[in-house]
Amino acid sequence: MSALIQAAKAPDYPAEIVGVLSNRAAAPGLAIAAAEGIATASLAQSKFPTRDMLEDVLTQTLESWDVDIVCLAGFMRVLGEDFTLRWAGRMINIHPSLLPLYKGLHTHERALADGAKVHGCTVHFVSPGLDEGDPILQAEVPVLDGDTPETLAARILIEEHRIYPEALRLLANSL
Repeated sequence: MSALIQAAKAPDYPAEIVGVLSNRAAAPGLAIAAAEGIATASLAQSKFPTRDMLEDVLTQTLESWDVDIVCLAGFMRVLGEDFTLRWAGRMINIHPSLLPLYKGLHTHERALADGAKVHGCTVHFVSPGLDEGDPILQAEVPVLDGDTPETLAARILIEEHRIYPEALRLLANSL
């Protein structure tokens, strides 16, 4: 999220970050966004009887900010089909693997356990299936001898911060 905010500060960047929404009230990104003068909101699933009710409020919040594109970053909830279809082609996510490999959680551990020589990250469109949307950009990172999930994650994070703003640029320029 911080990488997107920084990229959007450039005068020639085709997207503006108008709001940051989290499913965790204590998410550090909320304070970062607020310090930048960006609107924030926190919506915990536990405050809503159903996922559909939460997603209705998510949609209302996004629409109140006049959002054109939704960028997920660390939003660790599976979104429902109606919500993902509502934002189809305009909602993207960053995932720490070279999709379609290693969907879901614990990607670095799984890549190391498999003896992968290359790992990486993917910015992809969000679809109803978990980590199944079409990729926009990917970045490869070599798996080094002695890598741990933490060392591999640290190198991949550098690439995530590089490709996520570029993927948003591509999408914003296409709309």
